[in-house]
Amino acid sequence: QVQLVESGGGSVQAGGSLRLSCAFSGRSFITRVMGWFRQAPGKAREFVATISSSGSSTGYEDSVRGRFTISRDNAMNSVDLQMNSLKSEDTAIYYCVAGRLGRGQIERNSDEYDYWGQGTQVTVSE
Repeated sequence: QVQLVESGGGSVQAGGSLRLSCAFSGRSFITRVMGWFRQAPGKAREFVATISSSGSSTGYEDSVRGRFTISRDNAMNSVDLQMNSLKSEDTAIYYCVAGRLGRGQIERNSDEYDYWGQGTQVTVSE
């Protein structure tokens, strides 16, 4: 069974930085695409970032491109999201997600991710 545990959320002022981490436990992390989604109060869940199983390909939602960086450590079974130049509109619960076994290509569709973490709150104040 796959489990995902996020950490690193918190409160920060606009313009600041946070780094989210996700610890993966289960089978074959190295074969799975990983990603981050977020959901703000009263809004639909949205894609944030994705990284291929090898780490060679990444994808970002337009509003975070250039500010956020996704990375993974296949030796440590972890994936991180470095968030810089944070804005109030980045306030949301952030979820780490894992794709199915052997599905390694980057993916923006939430339906393609089988496993979700419990979420970590990020609050950005002006």
